[in-house]
Amino acid sequence: MAQPKVAVIFYSTYGTNHQIAEAAAEAAAAAGAEVRLRRVPETAPEEVVKGQEAWAAQAEKMAHIPEATPEDLAWADAFFFSTPTRFGVAASQLRAFIDTLGPVWQQGKLANKAVTATSSAMNLHGGQEGTLLTLYPTFMHWGSILVPPGFTDDTVTAAGGNPYGYSAKAGEFDDAGKAAVAHQARRLVEVAGKLIA
Repeated sequence: MAQPKVAVIFYSTYGTNHQIAEAAAEAAAAAGAEVRLRRVPETAPEEVVKGQEAWAAQAEKMAHIPEATPEDLAWADAFFFSTPTRFGVAASQLRAFIDTLGPVWQQGKLANKAVTATSSAMNLHGGQEGTLLTLYPTFMHWGSILVPPGFTDDTVTAAGGNPYGYSAKAGEFDDAGKAAVAHQARRLVEVAGKLIA
């Protein structure tokens, strides 16, 4: 199998999606992919972020991770997105980043690439599935190839049974979640490898 290039793109306020993204990047690399781990730029005002101790601490913890750029998606053969849920949809920071991708989309540099996504929310029924289902039409507009986990492995059921993509209760990314994310990342690498073969 050819070595696919995977961009793991995430936004995280308090750390759950950062952990998910790191687990995905690690699993994708272990599956033979070349990986770029990238965080999307923060759009909230600096004083708001600094005004909440936990948010500020997480921002500092992620400061060493490069910010995502459209070039990262043009480079990649596959995308793994992770985002918190905000009122049933992806966090506005991730949506703002997506809105910068018009030029690479127009050049066809997002088409025919494998893509998957994960999410989190403050409670078990906080809109995680809705978040993924509203992200996937964007990827369809790009012409990307959706690679949801489905029920292709027992880890999906063990982690809560979301066939659209792993979803976590914020602050509770446990071993079952890590196993499900690893499966989802490996599946993305496998499909991407077939697409570029």
